[in-house]
Amino acid sequence: MENFRKVRTSEEESPLPFPDLPPGVVEMKVKEGSKIRNLMGFAMAQMELKGSRQIVFSGCGRAVTKTITCVEIMKRKLGGLHQVTKVRYKTLLEVWENKDPLPGSAAQRLTVHKNVPSICILLSRDPLDPTQTGYQPPEAQGLCGLPAGNAGSRQRSCPR
Repeated sequence: MENFRKVRTSEEESPLPFPDLPPGVVEMKVKEGSKIRNLMGFAMAQMELKGSRQIVFSGCGRAVTKTITCVEIMKRKLGGLHQVTKVRYKTLLEVWENKDPLPGSAAQRLTVHKNVPSICILLSRDPLDPTQTGYQPPEAQGLCGLPAGNAGSRQRSCPR
């Protein structure tokens, strides 16, 4: 592959893995180069200012961890959100071209199909079916507004 350079990468479109989503639900497609600040600014505006009830975050490959980070930030900021997580594989198509084609001949191209891990996370203000795979209920709030499991792990005191 050292004689080839990547020309284009595209992912095959696939429907969201959540049946019965309302029309117009906001989907945040997280990419490897996306800035968390930009993603969160838009997502928070949709949930707080526009009053969206549900939002979907999706990412694949090296964007999976950034997708999870965005979801965790939103859950901490808004609170009371139900979550359903679906993990699957997506196919990426990479097109590679010969760096030094022979004079007078067309550039040689290769198409590579890559299966990469992908994650889709639905956050909802409304209750979701707790029996579906990947469901997480909203976190119970503990002392000082911290999640119940972390209340004792912080070293600062509660404001009175």
